[in-house]
Amino acid sequence: MLVRVLQLLSLLQQRREWAGAELAERLEVTTRTVRHDIDRLRELGYQVDSTTGPGGGYRLAAGTALPPLVLDDDEAVAVAVGLRAAAAGSVAGIEDASLHALAKLERTLPRRLRPRVDALRSTTVSAAGGGPVVDVDTLTTIAAAAHAHERLLFEYASHDGQTSTRDVEPHTLVYTGRRWYLLAFDGARRDWRTFRADRITPLPSKVPVQHFVPREPPGGDAAAHVLRGVTAAPFRYRVRIRFAAPAEALADWNTPTSGRLTPLGDDACELVTGTDSLFDLVTYLGKIGIPFTVLDPPELRDFLRDLAGRYLDAAGS
Repeated sequence: MLVRVLQLLSLLQQRREWAGAELAERLEVTTRTVRHDIDRLRELGYQVDSTTGPGGGYRLAAGTALPPLVLDDDEAVAVAVGLRAAAAGSVAGIEDASLHALAKLERTLPRRLRPRVDALRSTTVSAAGGGPVVDVDTLTTIAAAAHAHERLLFEYASHDGQTSTRDVEPHTLVYTGRRWYLLAFDGARRDWRTFRADRITPLPSKVPVQHFVPREPPGGDAAAHVLRGVTAAPFRYRVRIRFAAPAEALADWNTPTSGRLTPLGDDACELVTGTDSLFDLVTYLGKIGIPFTVLDPPELRDFLRDLAGRYLDAAGS
């Protein structure tokens, strides 16, 4: 019976709602047995809601405490890897909690799964460092407001340290692998704005909670809009380069945050990016090894001419 109850719990966790007949078929029992096992889960502290009638069924509801989860092998390994990544991630305040949760999980992992988790742990290192750390309370406050469609009041620090108070309609949090961004509609400016989450300090609202009707994000894709802005806007130089190769040839060199790559037919593509250091950009372009033409800015063309002259002199030409 215990095995069957655990199987029932696993099914309830996989889908939002189940009909009694479906559960009975999956478990190869009668609907009466399903009702009995549901009662058993309730005795164990699980809140299972039920509805009657032709469309009736069972749903595992959120309770006052987190019950044990039933995970299959792949899910257990995925959770272990995810917790380890969170322990060294970009959200402040969850490192210790992630390590404690990971320790609990690894103590209960079946022996057959330990080699898989150990192999991933011993052969994987994180190279995601360097990005700013976001306070976990800030991140959850933003996420909660966006999820509930509630206006968000916060203090925002710009790149030069100037602060301003913003009252926005939060839409989506976007994580680029290095930074967290909030895409929101700023009513005072009547336009969409992208904010770095590590520069946001939520403020208590002076008025009752105000709800809003979510707007369609620019272009219908919040992540794409944020990436278009952050690949060039924060930098001193906005750069446009045309490569004499299809976009696929640069797939190994370009990431979502390094630039926006646009195909220009079968034998060319254009990269829009940004940089504060022309030397670093030229070093990056040299590593790619694909012929290119600088479209913008003029400073980059001048820098390349000067650098080419110095290289020719160094070569004794």
